[in-house]
Amino acid sequence: MTDFEDGPDTLMTTAEVAALLRVKERKIYELVSEDQIPHTKVTGKLLFPKALLRDWIKSGTSTAGARTHVERPLVAAGSHDPLLEWALAESGCGIGPMFDGSLDGFARFRRGEALFAGIHVPDPTGTAHNFHLLDEAREEDPSLVLVTWAVRRQGLMFHPDTGLPDGDAAPLVRLAGSGLRVQRRQGTAGSRVLLEGLLERQAAEKGGVEAVNWSATTARTETEAALAVLEGQADAAFGIEAVARRFKLTFVPVATERYDILITQADFFSPAFQALLVFARDDAFAEKADGLGGYDISLLGTTPVRGT
Repeated sequence: MTDFEDGPDTLMTTAEVAALLRVKERKIYELVSEDQIPHTKVTGKLLFPKALLRDWIKSGTSTAGARTHVERPLVAAGSHDPLLEWALAESGCGIGPMFDGSLDGFARFRRGEALFAGIHVPDPTGTAHNFHLLDEAREEDPSLVLVTWAVRRQGLMFHPDTGLPDGDAAPLVRLAGSGLRVQRRQGTAGSRVLLEGLLERQAAEKGGVEAVNWSATTARTETEAALAVLEGQADAAFGIEAVARRFKLTFVPVATERYDILITQADFFSPAFQALLVFARDDAFAEKADGLGGYDISLLGTTPVRGT
């Protein structure tokens, strides 16, 4: 494939990119070594995200009246992710975290208060993640793109001495009406949006969201939610497997989600963000992801496919 026709493939090989740009493969390797072209490595193989490559080519086109690039602060807003937080600190990229939920990060990003926003929000149908937010933001800035950070397992966290009532029903069906205190999250949290949507679809006959015994307090991060369970302030919380493992809580998987980064095309190629991506291709990063648990980083740095 040497063009951008729609198809199931989202990644291009070095040879395909060279043919598209009408240069020798050696030139493509030079661009990669200088971090001048969007690329990723999957199982050691050099691949190029097709959508980002299209945007990269367009970014080099002189167009009258093109949108002026706005300098953004080196801030990562959005949902807290342990792997991302660790990578920001260890990579030396200079980007600082400001995590207060996906929707808070989305709002901050649109106001120009962050370099990017980390988001994991299902659409109203519950069948896809983040594209509805991308489409909304693109009405103001068509240069925005989504870049996958990781696919994560979400589920229920319990103290080792506590658990769901016995039964053959799905975990959320057993949770609704159980009387267990479930730690509440703030309204801007992607985890809250996901959990409430799942409850309304899977446990509607049991009363859905209204049948859950929510805690009186609100946890602003999954770490706070896990600590509430560990310290007995709540019987259960909803969060990612990595956080449950960290606090040695029992984890019951419920869903798989995609955590994406919303960023402008120009800032994708900024030195700070490229430093983060380069670090994320290192073996130490893969080892950290494996150690945390619940992460699939095989698509990191690629453009997600619509409908997922």
